[in-house]
Amino acid sequence: MHTVAVLALDQVIAFDFVTPMEVFSLTRLPDGRPGYRVIVCAATPEVESALFGIRAPYGLDALEQADTVIVPGTLEFTAPVPDEIVDALRKAAANGTRIASICAGALVLAETGLLDGLRATTHWLAADRLAELHPDIDVDPNVLYVDNGQILTSAGAAAGLDLCLHMVRRDYGSAVAADTARLAVVPLEREGGQAQFIVHEKPPAPAGSTMEPLLRWMEDNCGRDLSLDDIAAKAGMSTRTLNRRFREQTGTTPLQWLQRMRVRRAQYLLESTTHSVERIAVQAGFGSPTAFRDRFKRTVGVSPQAYRRSFRAPEPVG
Repeated sequence: MHTVAVLALDQVIAFDFVTPMEVFSLTRLPDGRPGYRVIVCAATPEVESALFGIRAPYGLDALEQADTVIVPGTLEFTAPVPDEIVDALRKAAANGTRIASICAGALVLAETGLLDGLRATTHWLAADRLAELHPDIDVDPNVLYVDNGQILTSAGAAAGLDLCLHMVRRDYGSAVAADTARLAVVPLEREGGQAQFIVHEKPPAPAGSTMEPLLRWMEDNCGRDLSLDDIAAKAGMSTRTLNRRFREQTGTTPLQWLQRMRVRRAQYLLESTTHSVERIAVQAGFGSPTAFRDRFKRTVGVSPQAYRRSFRAPEPVG
């Protein structure tokens, strides 16, 4: 039987820790037999999670004997990873064990060097940190999971479900994975990537910068068909000077900043109104519904309609 070892770390995130145990424990083969044996491993017999204590029946030596090892995230994802954890994961990988991280567990896995040269993902809040600490990793913060064969990574929280179901599908096929998803009451595949869950804050506008009045004007007028010449005229400078100063103070160009503001406004309208996509395209300043859909999907990762289904507040009852 395929053995899945879930690694229990100090201050492990409860959701990340429990998710693989639930998914793999639910998996049943067509004849009713369990698809996996799930065990909990740790460096010490007892570990404190963020919410409860964990008793681990197996030590780190069991990782090397497992078929799959799951590395959950921890609350202190920038904390040093104990050498014994790093060594145990490296030994498991050398033995051919499949290793998958959930959420910020990618930062633990990165310390082993096993992600070097590979594409990987993690929770979007930790993506910049992962890229900064490990420049040899190709960090993609816009996907739910990345499968490199032996080494896999997933984004935050519920993306661990997607990754676990993906591994079930790899091991036993779509029918078994679909039955497992049905038991867990989750879709086998979700539309889009984690970009749709990222809070797209207002584009950068450093307080006290000379661009502040211009940025406020651009925000107030982002629904208009503004050209670079229009923005430069408002700023009272040439387009060349505008581009240079704008990039110095915001890190981007005027038109890129404007497009981000338009997407942000569109997100708000999709969440808070019943307006049609065509109307929102006009309100947010896009030239056409087609241009709006293309830009929105490139930025957010899903279509406007899919975003609305996920995030629009339900109508009050009664």
